[in-house]
Amino acid sequence: MKNVIALTAAIALLTAPFTTAYAAVSVSGSTSVSNVVEVLAETYQKSSRHNVDVQGTGSSSGILAAKNGTSMIGMSSRELRPDEAAPDTQQLVIARDGIALIVNNNNPVESLTREQIKRIYRKEITNWQEVGGDNKAIVVVTRDASSGTREAFEKILGLKRRVNGIPVTSISAAAQVANGNGMVKTLVANNDYAISYISLGSVDDNLLKSLKVDNVEASEKNILSGQYSIARPFILLFKNELDPQAADFIRYIMSDTGQSIVAEQGYIRVN
Repeated sequence: MKNVIALTAAIALLTAPFTTAYAAVSVSGSTSVSNVVEVLAETYQKSSRHNVDVQGTGSSSGILAAKNGTSMIGMSSRELRPDEAAPDTQQLVIARDGIALIVNNNNPVESLTREQIKRIYRKEITNWQEVGGDNKAIVVVTRDASSGTREAFEKILGLKRRVNGIPVTSISAAAQVANGNGMVKTLVANNDYAISYISLGSVDDNLLKSLKVDNVEASEKNILSGQYSIARPFILLFKNELDPQAADFIRYIMSDTGQSIVAEQGYIRVN
């Protein structure tokens, strides 16, 4: 991915001396990335004197917060657009993640093709019976416009179109919009005929079912091999001159301990 620094270069940047100050490390952005970063922050705080404040505000907000310095670290669950990159702001991939298509456990459908998914989200397929399910209307749930998960989902599946030269979403305006993974899970868990998409690491098998895509299961093995193609990076963004406490937290994330936590949370480690 362009403009993303290599791991060795990133570690070289994160060698500022430690500080004994107690100000919190501020982290904001993608709600998908925040799920694992919150766990990392909790374990990090137990072994250090540094507090970490993690806020899920959406990828677009996280990118902006890192660039303008309102957060020490920004989080994004999508690649940055060219106009979002800045020469004084670095990017570091801390994990990889699949985007899972989810339905209620009571839904008999087990797999959809990419084309079927596109047509469902464009409201060209409106009944589960058309894709092997019950004779019930499909309740389409999507994420809000600032979501990195939605941005990646639209990009991977080609759910964008141009109007007067401006890219706009092809997702039907009739789709329900959820703000965050938690709301998505609640809506689908409470509706037998809803469909949505969330970070693979956020799927709760007790309530939700992850669909196969083109008969390929969303798994670490299939994501790494490229067989399951609906996947994206988890990115942290930070200034070239990084606060020493923030640098220490990032070192922890990229350590074997931190990357083991990434894997335990259902995501794919990069180190």
